[in-house]
Amino acid sequence: MRRGLLRLAALAVLAAAPALADSPGGRPVKLALPDGEQVYKQVCAACHLDHAQGSPDGTVPALAHNAKLASADYPITVVMKGQGGMPWFSEMLTPGQVAGVVGYVRTHFDNSYADPVSEADVKRVAAAIRASEE
Repeated sequence: MRRGLLRLAALAVLAAAPALADSPGGRPVKLALPDGEQVYKQVCAACHLDHAQGSPDGTVPALAHNAKLASADYPITVVMKGQGGMPWFSEMLTPGQVAGVVGYVRTHFDNSYADPVSEADVKRVAAAIRASEE
């Protein structure tokens, strides 16, 4: 009986091995999230918290009531390039997802910056970032 349980446990570990494996080369994988709200909930809320209030000690800035979001270029740049302790997400999110999450944050959490953020805006900012790094 014990030998059978050990074999079953070994098979379970072997079956799970591909799921536990790292991606080739450790490259980031693009996330399959449908809209800005989902991107926020699955990626951003881990640090900025559910209501975008940021950390109590201020190390993670609040996105709620944030005047820096008035110009869409600023949050696009931060998401694409990272800033301070925040990593860049340009390799993890598509331009459409970046546009979606920036638009979502700018119109929620007591922010009222209603001008739309497009994929073209994200691509324009990304090109400017690349040009400044050359």
